[in-house]
Amino acid sequence: MPTRLDLYAQLLRHGLDIAKGAYPARWTAPFPSEARWSREQASAWQDRTGWLVGCNFMPSTAGNQLEMFQADTYDPATIDRELGWAAELGMNSIRLFLHHLLPEVPGFWTRLDEVLDLAAGHGIGAMPVLLDGCWNPVARLGPQPEPRPGTHNSMWLQSPGAAILSDPRRWEELRPYVDEVLTRFGDDPRVQCWDLFNEPNGPEIAYPRTGCADKYRLATGLLDRVFDWAQAADPAQPLTAGVFVGVSGALERGDPINRIMLTRSDVITFHNYLPRRRLAASIDHLAAYGRPLLCTEWLGRPRSTVELIEVFRDRGVGCHTWGLVDGRTQTKYPWTSWNRPTPDDAPWFHELFHPDGTPYDPAETDLFRRVVRERTGGTATG
Repeated sequence: MPTRLDLYAQLLRHGLDIAKGAYPARWTAPFPSEARWSREQASAWQDRTGWLVGCNFMPSTAGNQLEMFQADTYDPATIDRELGWAAELGMNSIRLFLHHLLPEVPGFWTRLDEVLDLAAGHGIGAMPVLLDGCWNPVARLGPQPEPRPGTHNSMWLQSPGAAILSDPRRWEELRPYVDEVLTRFGDDPRVQCWDLFNEPNGPEIAYPRTGCADKYRLATGLLDRVFDWAQAADPAQPLTAGVFVGVSGALERGDPINRIMLTRSDVITFHNYLPRRRLAASIDHLAAYGRPLLCTEWLGRPRSTVELIEVFRDRGVGCHTWGLVDGRTQTKYPWTSWNRPTPDDAPWFHELFHPDGTPYDPAETDLFRRVVRERTGGTATG
């Protein structure tokens, strides 16, 4: 069981990453690429795929990865309806979270195939996320607990979670899952990219008693191993894992996990919930890698606003908002909702639509739709 000192150590490491990331990139010698693809292969993929714009998708009726795909809570009607709203905005991509326990769920592969079909029916491809280091480190199949009232992502599950992450002898248990996903869908045109591990070393702020005490170091080792497995599987789509700490400076000066993400990814992905100037600084720095860029998490009001879609359009950087429709994830509430109540009049943190499909702010969705159409030259369809 991690102690409070372990949590402080994790937070200190993240703070050091942020500080190191503040150094100008020119002060740091580049690290050689260990990516499976050359820069030229990655650029050719971008030419084929075009500008990816979309969201991190979880239907409003599901609060976590298991609830989305288990038989009792799988809701294809809602998935189809809400993906239609995404398409009407001009979205052509979703980041789709999986979980290592899902292959044990009867019918999972059929449901995943159906979700990919539903998305494709709206002109939307997918970036599946295989593993995740955020929120609850203990996951169990079966009925999921109800959301904690007024709390951001209180149902979300880590994968693999503390038990496996804490014991490197168990890491190989994950390889059959990684291999099967990449084998089944590694040549599937509905899949645009593979995101191997979301925020693998995220600190255990909300779950200090059940999290992994040495998460920072262990997550680095596991991420490197997962890249080995994925590169051996050699899917037709690019591999990536997104940088999320210190994204606007000399990231190579940060922890080794940043170096793994930046040197082993075929395309560079990152998270950014910062205002326009600092978002532009992140893009400027990451562009030096000479690979396609995708911001796989943004839109966290009031700092990261819908207007930033203009930056992504102008720079040709792919982008996925966190969330689409307010629902059981409750990510309209901010991260701070874990520690203190959110005022009733506070702006939504994430999400663009109410569950009935009405926009949270029609001016925002109108702007989003217009900017996407200007970039793609297409007509959004519902």
